[in-house]
Amino acid sequence: MMGTQKAIVLIVEDEPVIRFTSLDVLEEAGHMVMEAANADEAMVLFRNRSDIDIVFTDVDMAGSMDGIRLSQRIRAMRPSVGIIITSGVVNLDPMLLPANTVFLPKPYQHDRLLEAIYQLMP
Repeated sequence: MMGTQKAIVLIVEDEPVIRFTSLDVLEEAGHMVMEAANADEAMVLFRNRSDIDIVFTDVDMAGSMDGIRLSQRIRAMRPSVGIIITSGVVNLDPMLLPANTVFLPKPYQHDRLLEAIYQLMP
């Protein structure tokens, strides 16, 4: 039943154009979206919202931690949250990614992002 379930998604992306485009695509698909420009902002939102279903994060960002570290912390805090990681680094070591994580290489197609969200929905 693709397209019927709606997720609450936290986008963590330091590039505003990419962040806003992804936000638009997800909202058009009916998902509720929150955004953070870096992992530090994301952790504040994540701690204050127990209803986040999926975190979609870039790997390379300014701040105290990158997307890999962020995803590991989120997985440790709330194992049920779906995680999608994106990066322009093509030779990213899959062993660095937490279990049950979807990796989307940049540049990604928006339909691929939507598929990843449906794949991770409970």
